[in-house]
Amino acid sequence: MVATAATSSFFPVTSRNSGGEAGGGGGIPASLGGGLKQNHRSASVKANAHAPSKINGTATKVPKSVDSVKLESSSTAPRTFINQLPDWSMLLAAITTAFLAAEKQWMMLDWKPKRSDVISDPFGIGRIVQDGLAFRQNFSIRSYEIGADKTASIETLMNHLQETALNHVKTAGLLGDGFGSTPEMCKKNLIWVVTRMQVEIDRYPTWGDVVQVDTWVSASGKNGMRRDWIIRDANTGEILTRASSVWVMMNKVTRRLSKIPEEVRQEIESYFVNSPPVVEEDNRKLSKLDDTAGHIRRGLSPRWGDLDVNQHVNNVKYIGWLLESAPQAILESHELRAMTLEYRRECGKDSVLDSLTDVSAADIGNLADGGSLECKHLLRLEDGGEIVRGRTQWRPKSVNNIGAVNQVLPAEN
Repeated sequence: MVATAATSSFFPVTSRNSGGEAGGGGGIPASLGGGLKQNHRSASVKANAHAPSKINGTATKVPKSVDSVKLESSSTAPRTFINQLPDWSMLLAAITTAFLAAEKQWMMLDWKPKRSDVISDPFGIGRIVQDGLAFRQNFSIRSYEIGADKTASIETLMNHLQETALNHVKTAGLLGDGFGSTPEMCKKNLIWVVTRMQVEIDRYPTWGDVVQVDTWVSASGKNGMRRDWIIRDANTGEILTRASSVWVMMNKVTRRLSKIPEEVRQEIESYFVNSPPVVEEDNRKLSKLDDTAGHIRRGLSPRWGDLDVNQHVNNVKYIGWLLESAPQAILESHELRAMTLEYRRECGKDSVLDSLTDVSAADIGNLADGGSLECKHLLRLEDGGEIVRGRTQWRPKSVNNIGAVNQVLPAEN
C-alpha cells in the first residue's frame, strides 16, 4: 500500500467515470459482471484505431501512441519511490575514502612533536653533516637497552657507534655487498677489523632519552683508519660519550691482515678528516693476565646470534664477555667510566673462551670506601690464545642509581 501510494504521487492515474462513456474515458470496475465485455469492446476499438493505413496501396507505420507506450512499460517491474533512489552506499564510500586521504596528507604536512625533547625522525638512517665530512644519527634509548640502574648499558652505546659507522659508509655511497666494505674492497675480499678502541663515558643516558651520534674518519699511519665518535644529549647538546678506534684491513678468505690497496685508498681518502683523536691516547701498556688473576669465568662460547655477516663474533660482544668476570660488588656500586681495548685475534663460532679480571692492587681499598677503581681484563681462548686485552676505569654510582639497584636486587639472606 505504501509503495502504491508513493507511485501514484509520482505517476498520477487518469480517472474514469462509471458510465463508460467515450467522452468521459471511464471504464467499468472489474468487480462488476459487464467488465469483461466492456474491456473487450474497448480493446477492439483501440486496435482498429491503431490499424495501419494505406497510402497509394502501400501500408504505412503509425507511431505508437503515448497510451500504448505506457501499456508496454507497465509490463516491466513497477517503478516505485524505493527503487528510484540512487546507490547511496557507493557515494558514501567515495566520500569516506577522499576524507581519509586528505586527513592523512594533512597530518604528514602539519606534524609536530608533542614534547619539546622529542627530536624529529629519531629513528632515521641519519645524514651527512659538516660539508660532507661527518655523519650524524639520532637514537632513542629503549626500555630493553637499560640495566638495573635505569641507564643505558655500555653494549647499547657501543652498538650505536657501530651502527653509525656502517650507515656513514652507506649514506656516502661507498657500501658494497660486504659489512662496511667498499666496492673495491669487495672485489679483493677485504673487510675492516678493529684493532684498538678507547671510550670515555661522562654520563649514561636513561630510558626515553634521545642521543645524537656524530662520527668521522681519519688516516692512521700508512695502512690504518681511525674512526671517532661523539655522543650528545640531542636535547641539550651535552657530551655524554667520546670514542676513538683504529681499523685495519683483513682478507676475508685467508684471514690475514692486508695493506690498503691503492684503488681502495682512492675511494676513501676524500672522506678523511685531518683532526686529532677525540680521546687522548692511553699509551700505557696493557699487561697480560694469567691464571693468577683474581676473578676468572670459564667456558664462555658464542651463540649463532653473536656472529656478524663476516662470520666472526661481533666486537661489541667481546665487551660483555670481558665484564662477565668483573666482581659483582663493583658492578653494583660502580659504573664504567673509561675503557681501552686491544683486539688481538678473531673469535669463531666454535671457540670456547675464558674471561679474566684483576682489580688493581692499589685500588682494592677504594672498593669499600666508594672510590675510583681500575681493572685489567683478558679474554682468551681455552688453549691460551689471546682475543682481547683490556683496561677499565670505574667511578662510584650516584646515590639515585645505587637506590635503583637496591630496589631491583633481592635482599640477601
